[in-house]
Amino acid sequence: MLQGLRRTARRVRNAFRRKNRPQKTAVVGENNKEIIVDPIQQVISTPHLAMDVDSLIKRQVTNIDFNNSYFSIEGMAWFESFPEKDPEKIVKSLVLINEDGRETVIALNNSKVDLPGYPQAGYYGSINFSKINNGGPLDPGRYEIRLRMRQYLSQGWLIRQTSLGQIKNTHKNLNYTTKMTSYSAQSNKTYSLIFEYNLAEQSMHVSSHKLSDINPLENEFTSDYELDSAVGRRLKRTALHWWYRWYSLRPIKSNKVSFVSDSRTSISGNFEFIYEDMQKEAPELQASFYLKPNIKAKKSWHEVRTLAKALATSRFIILDDFYPLIYPLKIRDNADLIQVWHAVGAFKTFGYSRVGMPGGPKLTSLNHRNYTKVLVSATSIAPKYAEGFGIDPENVLPLGIPRTDIFFDTAKQDSIKTRLKEELPFINGKKVILFAPTFRGNGQQSADYPFETLNFKKLYDSLHEDYVFLLKIHPFVQNKPTIPYEYTDFFYDVSDYREINDLLLIADQLITDYSSVCFEYALLKRPMVFFAPDLAEYMKSRSFYYDYFDFIPGQLAESMDELLYQLENPKVDKPKLDAFVDYFFDDLDGKSTQRFVHALKSNFGEDDKLDLEDERYSEDGKYIPEWGKKAEQSRK
Repeated sequence: MLQGLRRTARRVRNAFRRKNRPQKTAVVGENNKEIIVDPIQQVISTPHLAMDVDSLIKRQVTNIDFNNSYFSIEGMAWFESFPEKDPEKIVKSLVLINEDGRETVIALNNSKVDLPGYPQAGYYGSINFSKINNGGPLDPGRYEIRLRMRQYLSQGWLIRQTSLGQIKNTHKNLNYTTKMTSYSAQSNKTYSLIFEYNLAEQSMHVSSHKLSDINPLENEFTSDYELDSAVGRRLKRTALHWWYRWYSLRPIKSNKVSFVSDSRTSISGNFEFIYEDMQKEAPELQASFYLKPNIKAKKSWHEVRTLAKALATSRFIILDDFYPLIYPLKIRDNADLIQVWHAVGAFKTFGYSRVGMPGGPKLTSLNHRNYTKVLVSATSIAPKYAEGFGIDPENVLPLGIPRTDIFFDTAKQDSIKTRLKEELPFINGKKVILFAPTFRGNGQQSADYPFETLNFKKLYDSLHEDYVFLLKIHPFVQNKPTIPYEYTDFFYDVSDYREINDLLLIADQLITDYSSVCFEYALLKRPMVFFAPDLAEYMKSRSFYYDYFDFIPGQLAESMDELLYQLENPKVDKPKLDAFVDYFFDDLDGKSTQRFVHALKSNFGEDDKLDLEDERYSEDGKYIPEWGKKAEQSRK
């Protein structure tokens, strides 16, 4: 009996030890052979290689940098007993190990160093903790950041991992705290990210903690207007539909023009140019405005009924953006629904050009399809807009975009510049860099921008003596830039300034990425840099109408170092820029608004319609650049 009790006790004790012993991790190594990682010894061995216990990693971190959630590292690591010159035989990586022993491996790049016998000892790399988890932030928890080194010897692969080591010129513990964000249509999350370096242990840990999780459909980051509930919006859509049918029994007012938008509350942009020209050239046309700041902004029942009446009885209804309330309606035979759009040119695909892509529309969608007229800047891009909006190409009119007339009106430009120098006094005596990227994500609820790709310190140190840096962030973007207080005499957030064209006039250089702002800035023939560090990732979810590398009328920067160099050495490729402008603008005369208002007065005669037969040249004989031809051929 005593022996039985001893055997039972031994089994329990052994089971307890097995349960609490750190687990070995199996990963796939060279030639798909299993590598066994022992977390106690931190020695990684392969079944076919006897490890030399003296083959320790020598290492030093020469530089480390934190930029929001972007972590960059440079250093040296080598096996002292095994000098090697062939970079193909040396593989270095960082390993994130959580409290459960789960590993995430991040590859490092080899770099040459002046170290006799070990020329491939150098390494560098970076981690974007906001995107590390399948495009999302680092999961909550605490992780050790370790260095793993693999070197091929005659017997096989020698593999070990260790702590990061001594950071050069560091004589105390380090701590750095920042935030990460994640945006989707269902959930907007915020995390804290904490880095801790222990000098005595020469080790680094990173911790992720979730701070908030907000449903964007229930919360809106604004206090300027009252939101309507989802139920309220559905009921009012139904009511508008029935009122529209009722008021459609009345005759159309031949001189009534209704300007409608759910993305603005002021008469600016295309609306401003059209309205001002109507007052001068067509006073017989009566303008009314139905404006709201957001599609979720509350409309009273009286406003809904008034809007329904206007939509049913207006000769012309003019939109400048997405407007979901109107798409289920059947536009009356002798009325026109005109989309003047808020962008120029054709860059990244939109609308029905994105069917089947993430965030793209369904083929059964009614959005945009009831436009009877659409304005574009050139004959060459009319097919793109016809496809994107799902309408007949004959309804796309290359009359020009009214708000681009500002680029041909020097008197008005001078007036705007004078006003901006008073409203933005920090631009006086400085050159101006305007940063105006587009958003990432599939829509307004998930829109964000990866600000961690911008290194505020490097930009400040390199440019602040001569420049100011204006940030004009897309209004959809949920996360806002956090400008370090020590750099606030250089970086200025002007995102709330409505009209970007005004800001383009004072910009000496433009930084953008995939935004249509490049079309209007091209008219100024000034330097542009296309900062696209996430180009490969962006291409997975969005495509372009033209080959990105051939198309962009400026310099490409895919890293901070490239961006800084190009800002410090601005260039303009004049022949390419001229061809770009010539392709995307039929008329460079500043009379787009006049042509449109004349078309309103003449009820869009037959002469205004398009002939899209010529594939080699535009209708007015303009030569199509090579990237334009390739884009056309690829879409046929």
